Amino acid sequence: MAVVAAVTFGGAIALAPVAAADSWTMPNLIGSDLQGAQDAIQSLTDDQVWFSDSVDLTGQDRMQINDRAWVVCSSTPAPGATFTESTAVTFGVVRKGSESCPGR
Repeated sequence: MAVVAAVTFGGAIALAPVAAADSWTMPNLIGSDLQGAQDAIQSLTDDQVWFSDSVDLTGQDRMQINDRAWVVCSSTPAPGATFTESTAVTFGVVRKGSESCPGR
């Protein structure tokens, strides 16, 4: 979707493209609780990215209801990668205190 800004000069209208979408560097949120990771993304992007997904890495397909009870083991995009408002942000999680991140 192209976004343009319209400015009137007398009776004429001038159209100019609006600056490209903002981009950010994905922080390393591995080890954070899920709620903290979600809050960090929202804060970093000034709420331009307000939704992130999460997946249970144990394969049990459990829903993350109490986000503070889950710890982040992985993220997509990976820490250090660039992302924009249209990038899907997904955190891989396990239960905090009772499960270990796969491969650790």
